[in-house]
Amino acid sequence: MNVGFVSLGCSKNLIDTEIIIGKFKEHNYKIVNQPKIADIIVINTCGFIESAKEEAINTILEMVEYKNNRCKYIIVTGCLVQRYYNELVKSIPEVDLFLKIEDYSNLWEKIEELIKLNVKNKKINLLENKKIKKMPMFTEKDYIERTISTGENYAYLKIGEGCSNMCTYCAIPYIRGLFVSRPMEDIIKEAEELAKKGIKELIIIAQDTTKYGVDIYGKEKLAELLQKLCKINQIKWIRFLYSYPEGITQELIDVVKNNEKICKYFDIPIQHISNNILKKMNRKTTKTKIQNLIKKIRSNIPEAVLRTSLIVGFPGETEENFNELLEFVEKTKFDKLGVFKYSKEENTLASKMPNQVHYKTKEFRRNKIMNIQKEISKEKLQKYINKNVEVLVEGISFDKKYLCGRTKNDVPEEDGIVYIKKNEKNEEKINEFINCKIIEAKEYDLIAQSD
Repeated sequence: MNVGFVSLGCSKNLIDTEIIIGKFKEHNYKIVNQPKIADIIVINTCGFIESAKEEAINTILEMVEYKNNRCKYIIVTGCLVQRYYNELVKSIPEVDLFLKIEDYSNLWEKIEELIKLNVKNKKINLLENKKIKKMPMFTEKDYIERTISTGENYAYLKIGEGCSNMCTYCAIPYIRGLFVSRPMEDIIKEAEELAKKGIKELIIIAQDTTKYGVDIYGKEKLAELLQKLCKINQIKWIRFLYSYPEGITQELIDVVKNNEKICKYFDIPIQHISNNILKKMNRKTTKTKIQNLIKKIRSNIPEAVLRTSLIVGFPGETEENFNELLEFVEKTKFDKLGVFKYSKEENTLASKMPNQVHYKTKEFRRNKIMNIQKEISKEKLQKYINKNVEVLVEGISFDKKYLCGRTKNDVPEEDGIVYIKKNEKNEEKINEFINCKIIEAKEYDLIAQSD
């Protein structure tokens, strides 16, 4: 049978999808890209914030329509299912199998039971007031055999699952459980396998990468892990994302500074800068500590690229709190920055807090920061004009006039693109590194030329 996949949400979710694809391929199913020719459609959902939940529900309902034609089975899994299992079972009976994250350890047995025995709506009991626990992860064999869906150049490498930070706005611990690190030898083994497949860039991810190792080794081990990954010859670039500020140590900064393979890129989700709001969020840091960390990184690695994410409209965020955040953004001048409007998620502490902010106020505050960041980004990119940079070429523009690629300073699907004017010498350079000269800077992208 043909199997089609829809993967929603973050890169951590994408890895789970790649593993499930690998399981179907292992059992000789054919993977297809068009739902209209699929006998089975698998949807891996996100359930993190309201907009993601809406997208997931709409996608499920869209895919259900294909059961009027060729599709025989709809399988839905991921964070939305883990969070709203009972509600989904009742409201969308057209789905043949809902799989929770906690059932990933015996995922294939449940799929096989559905398909081979034709048992529809095989459901699993869910305890309504379940205690937060550690979720089982896929096995090392599953990670090794996953099917990479991000192309020939890069792959995500998950080093942990779940989160134990318990931020008051976040439902991740209730969905994915408490933080669990993968053994270091398993991660290294998977990285080596990815290198053998031709992967050039590893993107290290977890809900909080700086907590890696605390649960199984008794202390943070991200710096040590990065050093070991640098020894894999075939890998050219290594970067890590989602590093909480309180976990960025001098040791980690030194490892980034002293290893050529590690991108000088710090993704630090600070969420806010007002001490009042940080405390309400249950963040484990302060304004002064964040400011000192940024100074430390920039003094140790002047060329470092800093990215952050912010939340506006958190309950009780006053005009004064917001202006403090705005001033911080203007002065700090992050290279990359994203802003989320606070999403009121049920069963989180923040959802019960007084002084919820009006949605129009959230929208206004988000737009105000992003308009400022747009100018900061353009100003930052101006410094690249007339400089030579190394670019990993990954495709061609829609108008066929440019090669499209990334520098070490850009995360795929998140950051800017380098557009390189095509010529007879470079047009065959897809999936290769080339040196080029920057000739123009846009708000988020660069224009270049090469010999």
